[in-house]
Amino acid sequence: MDWIVPFGSTGLEVSRIGLGSGQIGSGDLDDAEAGRLLNAVIDSGVVLIDTARGYGLSEERIGTHVSHRRREFVLSTKIGYGVEGFDDWTPEIISAGIDRALKLMKTDVLDVVHLHSCPLDTLRNSGVPEALVKAKKSGKIRVAAYSGENDELGWAVSSGLFGSVQTSVNICDQLSLRQYLPTARQNGIGVIAKRPIANAPWRFSERPVGDYAEEYWVRFKAMDIDPGDFEWQELAVRFSAYAPGVCSAIVGTKNLSHFLENVELARKGPLPSELVERVLAGYDRENRGWLGQV
Repeated sequence: MDWIVPFGSTGLEVSRIGLGSGQIGSGDLDDAEAGRLLNAVIDSGVVLIDTARGYGLSEERIGTHVSHRRREFVLSTKIGYGVEGFDDWTPEIISAGIDRALKLMKTDVLDVVHLHSCPLDTLRNSGVPEALVKAKKSGKIRVAAYSGENDELGWAVSSGLFGSVQTSVNICDQLSLRQYLPTARQNGIGVIAKRPIANAPWRFSERPVGDYAEEYWVRFKAMDIDPGDFEWQELAVRFSAYAPGVCSAIVGTKNLSHFLENVELARKGPLPSELVERVLAGYDRENRGWLGQV
């Protein structure tokens, strides 16, 4: 199975695993260590780095530490909010957010720019998607994209406005995989899968009330999948990275060894078909109207 694959019909190519750089932006992470991690990720053969306006120091650190290697990776970010002097989710902030990201990441063009989980009414009535398309026509970005779930994602993949989407795809979150990715694939839309390890619910012996993983833990326990000879981490990574329609699955971490472990797991290729069928069947059996997790 190829490690580098086409990103839909965008003309870009991505690796089966990408870096989700939310934790790269943490103030708890030493700046020099962030730089070492970013460079090691590229050295490992990963060619997708995903960030966002809301990820702290992430964009700034990408610009500081790997802008000199810009030709070696596909750069993805998310915008729509948080630019001083502009109202959130307006056409004006789209232009301002792109200009800010270009400056911070020290690049002439952004490969993929997502609207970051904006509401359905914004998509339909604000002029925001059109502002993103205008930026593409101007050459500031290569691919106009949407990041989100549920009805908003359905609108995005059918709108004809977006060349890629980002959505939750994992063993505990299969709504997008079933309902929206077939249309995305048919329309040549590149797909980035987030949360490929489902927040690792197997870490907890009891329900982790209030933890980020709580909802996935509930689903994980209900599904009661037999993993056979596989460790959960490997099962989860390979399920998401090779799910139909997915081009790349992004893994976020501050720990380089953990990231490289996930890269090696994904390089093993797809899971055995009978194990994939057990995962799908477990979801179908226990699904209680589960929505995609934003």
